[in-house]
Amino acid sequence: MASSCQASRDSSGSSSSSWTAKQNKVFEKALAIYDKDTPERWQNVANAVGGGKSAEEVKTHYHLLLEDLHRIESGRVPLPNYYNSATTTSQDINS
Repeated sequence: MASSCQASRDSSGSSSSSWTAKQNKVFEKALAIYDKDTPERWQNVANAVGGGKSAEEVKTHYHLLLEDLHRIESGRVPLPNYYNSATTTSQDINS
């Protein structure tokens, strides 16, 4: 699952730390392992992610992920307009 939240933002909206693609993947797997009922959930996820991430950083990253998902599901994120260069027309074929 890709996320547009590449960095955690503090309350002022600035970036507090960047997240690599590998850390995001480990983060997502850790969320599946440590569910909402797991004691010390955020510390366990932070330990799994590594890179010096704190429990508070992973919790913030989780809430940003939820916000992104909500925007996508509510249609507030436009779908990309892909140009298909492989598309041919009858004129291309007859040339």
